[in-house]
Amino acid sequence: MQNMIETKDLCKMYGNHTVVDHLNLCVPKGCVYGFIGPNGAGKSTSMKMLLGLVHSTSGSVRLMGQEMTEQNRIRLLRHTGSLIESPSGYLHLTAQENLQIIADLKDVKHTEIAHVLDVVHLTQDKDKKVGQYSLGMKQRLGIAMALLGNPEILILDEPTNGLDPAGMQEMRALIAGMPEKTGATVLISSHLLGEMEQMVNRVGIINHGKTLFDGSLQELRKHSQGDLNLRVLDVLKAMPILREKGLPTVQKDGVLTLPPMPDFRLAEIVQELADSGAGVVELIRHTKSLEDIFLSLTQSAQEVREK
Repeated sequence: MQNMIETKDLCKMYGNHTVVDHLNLCVPKGCVYGFIGPNGAGKSTSMKMLLGLVHSTSGSVRLMGQEMTEQNRIRLLRHTGSLIESPSGYLHLTAQENLQIIADLKDVKHTEIAHVLDVVHLTQDKDKKVGQYSLGMKQRLGIAMALLGNPEILILDEPTNGLDPAGMQEMRALIAGMPEKTGATVLISSHLLGEMEQMVNRVGIINHGKTLFDGSLQELRKHSQGDLNLRVLDVLKAMPILREKGLPTVQKDGVLTLPPMPDFRLAEIVQELADSGAGVVELIRHTKSLEDIFLSLTQSAQEVREK
């Protein structure tokens, strides 16, 4: 599958301060890619480098299979739409009028405007002045502006920021359906992993400018296995078997806490406990939330930095 966005060892320094540190991203065609990290992690700077708004200190950017250079930057960016920071627009003009201005700047036919308004669900409000729009409506108008020209890549920097719960839900649904509705590959940033889980296929996690994870949601969930709680009738019969297996255990009120392990090993242990007469009553596998995984990854990276 073709990668629409790739970065290789992308770096940005301001003086002696490293903002983006050898960033490696790989965004396949047709996916919604969640670019996640705490505030100040380097997300916005990275996205600006993808768009040529900020020059990298070193490393490279490839869009649609081609390395971005000074010579081809404008040509590549004609196939890219973006919403970075706050959506722009003339508040005293209507959405329709704002889109007409953007269409003229992009050299796009005005006939496309009806389509992008429909995609972002603003058709009914196209003749209302943007100054009367809610924040969520302004964000959707910003996405409509980005969609003019039928871009192959859509880059959105924290588009759910400041929205109320209803607005966030509407924005998530809009972005999740974007590849199917428009054919665009979407790169969306956020500092909230929980909300991204509901709309992305792949995830890149960044902290202090470094890549901590780059892969599918399914791969990320492999990090989610937590402890096991095992309830038995006879703890005294169970403990020797678990000690023999080298398993650290915590026992409280007949419930044994075991570390994460593969299913096949767990099945063997449960079978041995049953054969010994320990009486396995209940087995509960705990899983970490994606937020917990995110915190674990970022905290581990912080500990490495401090050593």
